[in-house]
Amino acid sequence: MPFVADRTTAPAATTTATARAAAPRRRRALPADPRTAAALQRALDRRDNGAPIGG
Repeated sequence: MPFVADRTTAPAATTTATARAAAPRRRRALPADPRTAAALQRALDRRDNGAPIGG
């Protein structure tokens, strides 16, 4: 059986600092661009109406 470190023996300060450094930072969601949303909706409408997908 391989050795497995016991997580309860690590000091709390080291664990939280390591966790913070390893976790990716989250970005604030940007407001949706109305032109982008409209273009996406047109593409979905074309697809739903049988238009070819792609280029």
